[in-house]
Amino acid sequence: MFFNSRILRKGGGFMSRPSWEEIFMEIAVVMSKRSTCLRRQVGADLVLDKKILGTGYNGAPSGFEHCLNIGCEREKLGIPSGERLEVCRGIHAENNAIRQALHARDSLIGAELFCTNFPCSECAKLIADEGIKRVVYLESYSSELAEKILREGHVKFEKFKGKLGTKEY
Repeated sequence: MFFNSRILRKGGGFMSRPSWEEIFMEIAVVMSKRSTCLRRQVGADLVLDKKILGTGYNGAPSGFEHCLNIGCEREKLGIPSGERLEVCRGIHAENNAIRQALHARDSLIGAELFCTNFPCSECAKLIADEGIKRVVYLESYSSELAEKILREGHVKFEKFKGKLGTKEY
């Protein structure tokens, strides 16, 4: 866990300096603003040794019409959140961040994923398979299978603890 440090300003007074974890989670939150999903806006960034390897948000594949423009297939079919994930045109933020990172490097072993939402079981499989060692998430997403997959893959996961803007988590 990284904690805020206080820095003495020139001329007196202190300013708060965000921790690395707060910075990386803030980046995930910013990435979520690019999402084209009508149901859930998710952002992620993949980090190794305090260096960002890739970022992602959930949305339709490159070159496809966005759900913002054509509607949500899951909404049309009345599919509840967390069920039948295969009925979705979107690529998840975690998947996009991993794919982006793999364009520049061969291995993600030891990396950490910062994500606005807990990964689904499909993303958990990809995370474990790529050797990512830790997932830090902002919002819970009920998936016992995803938790089981991450544990079996020796991936640590934890809810974010820190400050984003004025909100303490």
